[in-house]
Amino acid sequence: MTFEQLRTFLWVARLGGFRKASDRLHLSQPAVSTRISNLEDELDAKLFERGPGDLVLTKQGQQLLGYAEQLLYVEEEIKHRVANPAETEGLFRIGASETIAQAWLPLFLQAFSVKFPRVNIDLTVDISLNLRAAILERRLDLAFLMGPISEYSVKNVALPQFDLHWYKDKQLGSIDLSEIPIISYSSQTRPYRELTSELARRVGPKLRVFSSASLSASLKMIAAGIAVGPYPRVLAVRHLEANEIEEFDPGFIPPPLEFTASYLAEPRSLLVENGAEIAREIAIDWHRTHQN
Repeated sequence: MTFEQLRTFLWVARLGGFRKASDRLHLSQPAVSTRISNLEDELDAKLFERGPGDLVLTKQGQQLLGYAEQLLYVEEEIKHRVANPAETEGLFRIGASETIAQAWLPLFLQAFSVKFPRVNIDLTVDISLNLRAAILERRLDLAFLMGPISEYSVKNVALPQFDLHWYKDKQLGSIDLSEIPIISYSSQTRPYRELTSELARRVGPKLRVFSSASLSASLKMIAAGIAVGPYPRVLAVRHLEANEIEEFDPGFIPPPLEFTASYLAEPRSLLVENGAEIAREIAIDWHRTHQN
């Protein structure tokens, strides 16, 4: 059994297929298949079953996956502690909510790439519900989302909050929330649930709440006078600078959005742990200069 066989097995398991693993490892698909076949012969155990789509790990494959991740973590730690961190290689799968993507994510990607120039990044921008599922299903290594993820297996690193501000079309006069729709985050998010609950109590049966997973589209709707809503200022700055929208006070402000850098605590990964710490430092610096 070799590190190369275990590394190949690990990427086939993580990516769910021989072709994806061959692309990641820059090997031919037959070479990947041969390594897995030789590993199965050596262990006298079948490691994968063919599912409806991707490959599925057998019970023995699931057991081996844990050992393989631990062994490769030790290899990664040796390279990080003994050799130059800039020599670290691998695929780093990052997920981020749109709020983070429009705030400090570019600065994080730049800082991470400087420290780990040979690591390939696979970026997903999605709602927090989907990012949470991707972390738990090991489809992402690190996610910047509205957290924390309340699972014992997940490590949550607290990130700075985003204050919410109400926005309306500049041309609108006094706002009555019972007469104009309110637009918020996706209906599958905590901000939407908290907002609708509070507004139902304050506004009553005339309340109309729109939801959208596209925050940029939501701000465009506000700028068009279709709705009003509370969002972080970073999302609204373009429309504010264009003099299309303005802040207003409807009598209450929803609680700030809480974000975390979340990842599976086991098996440990120095790359992921470093990524979370870089994100925390970048986020703190960004908020120090942008929030007011």
